[in-house]
Amino acid sequence: MRQASYWIATAAAGLLTLTACGQSVSPVASDEEAHERRTAESCGQPVTLDGDPQRIVSMMPGTTDLLVRLGVADRIVGEAQGKGAALNSQLDGEAVVILSEDSPPSREVLLNVEPDLVVSPTSYEFTAEQGFASIDQLGDAGAGVYIAAAGCFDRRKTAEVSDLVVDIENLPALLGVKAQGSELASSVEAEISAIESAVAERENPSVAQLYIEGTTISAIGAGLEYDTIRTAGGDNVFDPADPEFSDFIAAVISPETLIARDPQVIVISVENDAHERAVRDFLTSRFGDVSAVREDRIVAVSSDAVMPGTWGNIEVLRQLAHAFHTGVF
Repeated sequence: MRQASYWIATAAAGLLTLTACGQSVSPVASDEEAHERRTAESCGQPVTLDGDPQRIVSMMPGTTDLLVRLGVADRIVGEAQGKGAALNSQLDGEAVVILSEDSPPSREVLLNVEPDLVVSPTSYEFTAEQGFASIDQLGDAGAGVYIAAAGCFDRRKTAEVSDLVVDIENLPALLGVKAQGSELASSVEAEISAIESAVAERENPSVAQLYIEGTTISAIGAGLEYDTIRTAGGDNVFDPADPEFSDFIAAVISPETLIARDPQVIVISVENDAHERAVRDFLTSRFGDVSAVREDRIVAVSSDAVMPGTWGNIEVLRQLAHAFHTGVF
């Protein structure tokens, strides 16, 4: 399944190196404005474009949702890693090429659509050793690359849910839609602040976030997912300082560890409905004495929605805050 594969591949790569409701058409700019040089920072490196990008590739549906909310649906020409899901309704299905389903597109497939900007949740999508187009190769072909702030390799362990705001501020500088970006950033900042204020005086439940594939249990103890739980008013039973998370945000744990930590809430990252059912059945059959299972406080979140720089980040924050503190929301 994709999230487990992503964790493994991302760690290896490091050693080597909501349905949107925003407007679908970007504002009309003057010729002079459209040809101004656009610059932003991504993973500590400058990204510079000669004018507004007109051929954007989104490397994940959740990234597409954010781009649509920024008003550039009409400029998206390709989407990757969709897992067979329908395109965002604001996109032109005849104009958008589906580049891949379960993994990033190959170098040839991505370059073939001639993008001038590629927007990605993580740096993994540009691992040349995996057969993907590297940032340098895309640059040679005339395309800029923007990686979500929380998805930069050296940021993954310390990422925060507010990193989405960084993306909402950076992307409009490249897209030429600063007004929309400013409005959306203010809205997201206000929502994060409102949630933090609402749960500030509440008693936090203990929480474990898990990804389960078959009988293998991985716990998430750092990074974006960890901070989302914290912001939503939960106390993670795992911690970035724990030795098992010294190298990455996730680690395989034993059944005994889960039983010993005894979380009051379990958040499960799931790929689809079938995966959710399988995980719930596994937890119910094996961990009936764990508080979260016994009290039926298992919360499923989309594995795509917790990927960096996707609109799902704010949706998951809302979902978890409600699940942790039902009486407040």
